Amino acid sequence: MDGEADGDLLMTTRVKADPGRRRLIPGGAVCGLVAACAGLAVAELASAAVRPEASPVTAVGGAVVDRTPVGVKEWAVREFGTADKLLLALGIVLVLGAVAVAAGVLAVRHLPAGIALVGCFGLVGAAAALSRPEANWHDALPSLVGAVVSAGVLYLLVGALTRPPAVGAPPGGAWSMDRRGFGRLVGAALVASAGIGYAGRRLGAYGSAGATASRADVVLPEPAVPAPPVPPGAQLRVPGISRFITPDRDFYRVDTALVVPRVDADTWRLRIHGEGVSNPLDIGLRELLARPLVEHDITLCCVSNEVGGPYVGNARWLGVRLADLLREAGVRPPSRGGPADQLVASSVDGMTIGTPVETVMDGRDALLAVGMNGEPLPFAHGFPVRMVVPGLYGYVSACKWLRELRLTTFAAYDAYWVRRSWAQQGPVKTQSRIDTPRPSAEPVEGRVAVAGVAWAQHRGIDRVEVRVDGGPWQEARLGAADGNDTWRQWMWVWEAPPGRHTLEVRATDGTGAVQTGERRGTVPDGATGWHSVAVRVRPGPGRKA
Repeated sequence: MDGEADGDLLMTTRVKADPGRRRLIPGGAVCGLVAACAGLAVAELASAAVRPEASPVTAVGGAVVDRTPVGVKEWAVREFGTADKLLLALGIVLVLGAVAVAAGVLAVRHLPAGIALVGCFGLVGAAAALSRPEANWHDALPSLVGAVVSAGVLYLLVGALTRPPAVGAPPGGAWSMDRRGFGRLVGAALVASAGIGYAGRRLGAYGSAGATASRADVVLPEPAVPAPPVPPGAQLRVPGISRFITPDRDFYRVDTALVVPRVDADTWRLRIHGEGVSNPLDIGLRELLARPLVEHDITLCCVSNEVGGPYVGNARWLGVRLADLLREAGVRPPSRGGPADQLVASSVDGMTIGTPVETVMDGRDALLAVGMNGEPLPFAHGFPVRMVVPGLYGYVSACKWLRELRLTTFAAYDAYWVRRSWAQQGPVKTQSRIDTPRPSAEPVEGRVAVAGVAWAQHRGIDRVEVRVDGGPWQEARLGAADGNDTWRQWMWVWEAPPGRHTLEVRATDGTGAVQTGERRGTVPDGATGWHSVAVRVRPGPGRKA
């Protein structure tokens, strides 16, 4: 009988205990979130001492970008533009928060299991950091240290939450310690985390202060070959049309860097080596600036730009002719017996971009650019040095934050984007865009200015035509040409009748080739098709709709 009574008592205790534990779940979730905040703060501080790319959120984000299918990447760029990086970081933080809540709830039920979950997530961050280009073992430290701190804070908080009340103390309900005491403990942990995170941010900012100061100290020399003034008439006076020279702040940015590299110009070096290089070069920024500089207006376009898309811009670039440097290094193009047909550019964050050697050395102004629109390159656009090659999409030419140029062959090496289903070589396709009227605009009947830009870098634009509702093509008036490497503005006056209409545009490049109307997506070597805009023309005053 006594044994049966003891068994009944144990069963009753368990039944009564389980509801209490369930009531501790909200507190466990709080413990997990606070522990995650503490771990991230310490990891941020540690990454400031290692390098910004080693931060767990940045490292995991970079690994996600590397492994995301091409279609998903294209959708993200199309829908969110440069905000895709912020949204990715927010998504990672949300996932981390969900894991933290799960770890806290699990720790309330079984503390070792909750701590093990935190440790696993730290290992994921460390593995992501080590998988990044240019990574070394130090890059794993922020994630590992952050995980240890998270596990320690989780242990302390859950221990305080589930500690049995002192003998003789009044019952605490669902909380084993009084709510006010637990709240003070959580508040102290959050304040400490905020302070550590702020210190990490400040330390990171201090680490980049040298780079910021070095950029401020850069004085761009006068170009040996200045660009001619933009010709009168290149900028058409049509409201809503793009500016002929794109300001730095408006120039598109599409890359994989979740954290913009901030390179110190005083310590920057460029190495040129590889197949067919008889005189390897290793030069700094001051040496580069001492060489003859060339100024040239060049339009850049991203291969991810959809028909009519925004990822194209025109700027005045200043730099050293890349072909001159390659010749100094002893490089010959394949047409002259050189063994290398690919120039692989590497950035400080590990990005690799492969460019045809023949194209770089065919006489066009392919530049190692140091200036953009009269100023040193902005950090977001590749300071201190980047590549700019007219006539090629950026993914095969426009390496930012440049640190190395290696001569090899396309057969021997696939650069970053080629390994992700993009073509090895990407000459820019002839494209045109309607800037005004905008889609779904409602102009008033009568004379309506239809205007935009067209580009076919290194071939130039000879003609632009517009048609309405599938009718005959009408030739537009072109703005003045600023060479063959920039876009060209155009305008056509439309006698618009009331109703719904569709406008289309096509261009003819300098070789006489007419832009194709076949609609294709961006993969593998750039979109094709005519840009179209649907509008509804409203009746003029005094007429019924």
